[in-house]
Amino acid sequence: MEPNSKRSHLLASVSAGAAGIVLVGLICVLAARPALATAQFAKDTGKSCGACHTATAGGGPLTPFGKKFHDNGDKLP
Repeated sequence: MEPNSKRSHLLASVSAGAAGIVLVGLICVLAARPALATAQFAKDTGKSCGACHTATAGGGPLTPFGKKFHDNGDKLP
């Protein structure tokens, strides 16, 4: 194999690898979904954010009620 041919093969391999990384990154970005729990959910159910989360403003670890809610398919028990 000639030196130019080896270099050309290496560049093609690197380009294919870079394209693969970009493709995987793009899929990850497009597949990302927003969180399903929102302040509107709290308004609709009459529950405060603190009913499911240890932080009264929402977010963070779940309370026992929040764990039951999660384990029940995100439906009120």
